[in-house]
Amino acid sequence: MPERLCANPLWPCAMCGAVSCLSGFSGIDVVIHGSSGCYFYPASLIQRPVHATLILEEEVIFGSEERLCQVVGEIRSHGGRVAVVQTCVPSVTGEDIAAMLDDEVVIVVDSPGFAGGMEEGYRRAMAALGPAVGEDAAGITIDGLNPIDPFYRGNLIEAERLIRTAGGRVTAALAAGPVDRVRSCGRVAVSTNPGLSAGVGLSAGDLLGLGATKTTFSRLADLCGLDADPVICEAEEAEEQIDRACDKFLARFDPPAVAVFAEESYAAFAAAALKRFLDVEIVVSAPRTGEGAVTSLEAIRGLITETEPDLILGSSYEQALAPEIPSVGITFPQRGRVRLHARPLAGIEGSLAFIEDVLTACRSPGPSGK
Repeated sequence: MPERLCANPLWPCAMCGAVSCLSGFSGIDVVIHGSSGCYFYPASLIQRPVHATLILEEEVIFGSEERLCQVVGEIRSHGGRVAVVQTCVPSVTGEDIAAMLDDEVVIVVDSPGFAGGMEEGYRRAMAALGPAVGEDAAGITIDGLNPIDPFYRGNLIEAERLIRTAGGRVTAALAAGPVDRVRSCGRVAVSTNPGLSAGVGLSAGDLLGLGATKTTFSRLADLCGLDADPVICEAEEAEEQIDRACDKFLARFDPPAVAVFAEESYAAFAAAALKRFLDVEIVVSAPRTGEGAVTSLEAIRGLITETEPDLILGSSYEQALAPEIPSVGITFPQRGRVRLHARPLAGIEGSLAFIEDVLTACRSPGPSGK
């Protein structure tokens, strides 16, 4: 099936991004309208329940209306809303699946793999849901959440915690919680990943890094009357804690040379944090997204071989390419690693956890000592 050719193992296609976005909400069932390959790839990454039509070759030729209506009808019989994500083959053959279904509670997202990368599909799905500021706009929206992200749950919990600490409340989370809340977003939003912000309401900033967190909550104080002092005080205490741990490390070891492979926003956060606290040399900066994106295993292998970093930040792909080099996972996939704890990358706890992981990785086997 052509869909298999659209899936880049290093960075998922638009279809995967749409499925991931929709799967984060409760109260809606997601149907992938495509072949078995279209289903198993995102299902293995997202680890959330999704449905599929699993169309066969003859249905590609003669049409898949009967299969689609059967699957959607069975799901609809249990109540709730349904979102159908169109993949490459139905899109290429020109099937009008919206006309096939003709049901106001069924959302159709045209997001075939060839439409672009994961972010494009995520935005298409979010646009189909139509997030909007609600009548009760006094609360805050948490933005930039993506279930495919290994830090998804941790980022949500940490953002909620910090907002409560400042005396605020969350009205909606994108993409998390009841799907009906997407039309009841707060007037102000904070992002856990600015690369996936939905653009609903007024942005107060993001939570990637201690400096960004302090700036964002200072702005929330101005915009919403929140008490930013407890959050700022906690962030400053975290800075002191990290400084002590990093100074102790640097008393024994040289600053490591680091290669960074991650989504653009996460890569920028990681590089800035390591320069600030460990005075590292970033020998490779290879974002998965944005200008100069690196999504080739051969290119990554070449960068690692050429620069010989002491530490790699990335996914299980980089770890497999250079198992002898200490690594810290900051992007998906994280295959072969058990992750039960809701570990954040955003917010104060996210920075503490990140530096903790880096120092632990560098100590064993560790860079060359002084």
